[in-house]
Amino acid sequence: MEKKIEEGDLVLCTVKRIVGTTVFVNIEENEKEATIITSEIAPGRIRNLRDYVVPGKKIICKILNIDKTGNVHLSLRRVTEKEKKQVQEIHQKERNALSILKTVNMQEAEKTAEKIKKKFYLYDFLQNAKQNPKILEQYFPKPEAEKILKILRERKEKQIEIKKQFSLSTSKSNGITIIKKILSPYKDKIIYLAAGKFTVKIKADDYKKANQELQKILKQIEQDAEKQNLEFQMKEK
Repeated sequence: MEKKIEEGDLVLCTVKRIVGTTVFVNIEENEKEATIITSEIAPGRIRNLRDYVVPGKKIICKILNIDKTGNVHLSLRRVTEKEKKQVQEIHQKERNALSILKTVNMQEAEKTAEKIKKKFYLYDFLQNAKQNPKILEQYFPKPEAEKILKILRERKEKQIEIKKQFSLSTSKSNGITIIKKILSPYKDKIIYLAAGKFTVKIKADDYKKANQELQKILKQIEQDAEKQNLEFQMKEK
């Protein structure tokens, strides 16, 4: 629930400035500055960066890495249209969460939301409040906290579903047995497509949770495949 960005996360950013071949942006979730180098803006040769990014423009990026000094390096070109849509859905949920607060107290909603967002994602905070109502009273008077809880429990949230295709193959005579053993811990999340081809599908209340679980599963499958000398590949799009 605490606000934390990690490698592989998708983030909404605002372009701040362009210096030479580097684009500087602010990550909206935590106001942290990050950079994008030219080769990560778009595929192919780029003649003019401003054809893709200009100060003030909002863009959705993928976190490539966070170095030892805390600098965040992003990619714009590696974000698919589907991923863009998923991030847009996340930010719509954040706006919906704010609207709940405004329903209870219009005048103080923005101010209180900013306090919450210093530590948490607003949507995650409210979802957690369903199981732990007491956290609402850290930010709201008890009557308001009770009203918010009532609204939350009456609303039905649509789950987000994400999936990724991968292949797993080997020429070993017992290859099928090995593959089944590697995939068995995730049998309720793995769909068989064709010989050596699979899809892992995850459902969760929000994209970040779903993506973290997806990446964790794929990483473990890749590690197990490497130990068994199997060929593992992920389909990029």
